[in-house]
Amino acid sequence: MTEDILRYDILVQNALRGVIRKVLSEVDKTGLPGNHHFFITFLTGAQGVKVSNRIKEQYPEQMTIVVQHQYWELEVNETGFGIGLSFSDIPEKLYIPYSAVRGFYDPSVNFELEFDVEQAEEDGDASVTAIGTAQPVLQDPASDDEADDKETTAEDDKSSDEGGDNSADVVSLDSFRKKK
Repeated sequence: MTEDILRYDILVQNALRGVIRKVLSEVDKTGLPGNHHFFITFLTGAQGVKVSNRIKEQYPEQMTIVVQHQYWELEVNETGFGIGLSFSDIPEKLYIPYSAVRGFYDPSVNFELEFDVEQAEEDGDASVTAIGTAQPVLQDPASDDEADDKETTAEDDKSSDEGGDNSADVVSLDSFRKKK
């Protein structure tokens, strides 16, 4: 088999993370349009992630934030984004590099990006290493309550008024590609 010197897998991941950057940049300029809102899962110990010690202790590996009604100071740049959120009525400022993002989900349109990333050991090297490619995931349009099944955080816990155990089948685009 030929070695992939161009590293298409990394190029694809970077391009898909660019989708997150573009979406958040638009939200930064104009606010959330319509019913759009986002669940963003990230590694709390990844290089460049800035969260309070309280949040880091509560979520030592990863956490999911909800960008919907109550956020402030969204600042988007080329490498990541900063955002203010409230956790148990305590305001916090977070900075999340795109390389630390494991998932991005907009339940209003059933759009999801998943990234396979691995957190480095805690021996001083807290970088994020890619272990696969990210792919958009198609979901069953009938599952409007898919957000209920996502990992929740403090903002989601206190403000969510949805409930239920509805779930959707996640279908990878690879399953529709022709096999050679």
